Amino acid sequence: MVESILDKKGTNITLLDIRDQAIFADYFLLCNGESDRQLQALANGIAEDAKKKAKVLPLGIEGEPQHGWVLVDFGDLVIHLFSPAKRSYYNLEDLWNKAHTVLQME
Repeated sequence: MVESILDKKGTNITLLDIRDQAIFADYFLLCNGESDRQLQALANGIAEDAKKKAKVLPLGIEGEPQHGWVLVDFGDLVIHLFSPAKRSYYNLEDLWNKAHTVLQME
């Protein structure tokens, strides 16, 4: 999934291991997109790559790029695609501050 995000020029990528804090997922993958169009491209690219490479489909895709947050749910992995303003506002890294940071890429 990280490769898919990098291919679509997503930035500020963080992978959090939330297994000790949550029962609904194992990991959160967060990244920024700089525009509505980029957020949509990220969501589409992630879903397409998962289907091609891992033969899995998202359980759901929620949110709208124009609202600054799109969520792609694979069950154990939940991907949050944010505009920089929405990411700062929701600050999931602080909310899940007990999670282990597996990956951090600016």
